[in-house]
Amino acid sequence: MHIAEGFLPVTHCVAWYAVSTPFVIHGARQVIKEAKEHPESRLLLAAAGAFTFALSSIKLPSVTGSSSHPTGTGLGAVLFRPPVMAFLSTIVLIFQALLLAHGGITTLGANVFSMGIAGPWIGYAFWRASNRLGWHRNVGIFLALAFANLSTYLVTSIQLGLAFPDPVSGLAGSVAKFMGVFALSQVPLAIAEGILGVLVFRLLIDVARPELQRLGVLKPKLAEAVA
Repeated sequence: MHIAEGFLPVTHCVAWYAVSTPFVIHGARQVIKEAKEHPESRLLLAAAGAFTFALSSIKLPSVTGSSSHPTGTGLGAVLFRPPVMAFLSTIVLIFQALLLAHGGITTLGANVFSMGIAGPWIGYAFWRASNRLGWHRNVGIFLALAFANLSTYLVTSIQLGLAFPDPVSGLAGSVAKFMGVFALSQVPLAIAEGILGVLVFRLLIDVARPELQRLGVLKPKLAEAVA
């Protein structure tokens, strides 16, 4: 879902930069605040960033000018809330653009918005909804990661549709076509990412239980009931 370098019109690149920048600045402040107030969180912050980098570096060919891949942003959103992921995702996307030719600098604003802003917020919304409904924690983690992934591809489809509307069916037709092509690879990837997220979260419970409790992700009264 990384839109390739130079693929979007200049006006679109500028607009997406303008939209994404405030979120990234706010996220940077949140990361700095978390690291200063809770130095013990630094390793977990690094792990969230590394998880996003590793998963989103898996690149599968998709729509011309873009690609399909897991995102990994849902886990960080659950652990540290979505604003943090706007900043971490920006760092990840810059490294990928410069070192892996995955995405681009001109399209960075658009890619940050889809993967680092829309994805984490929607994934986090599913996590919160799952908790309110009293569903098992694993269900919430699965939904958070799967829908952070799916919503990223949905937003990317809209971004591409805005840039390249269909001559006949217009924006709606173009978005539908992009979504249809993305879905072939993205839906299975989202399911796989959700399952992987559950496994990784169970590992985090074993190695970072006190930190998860402090963050409010794992309730103390449930800590001893982990299977």
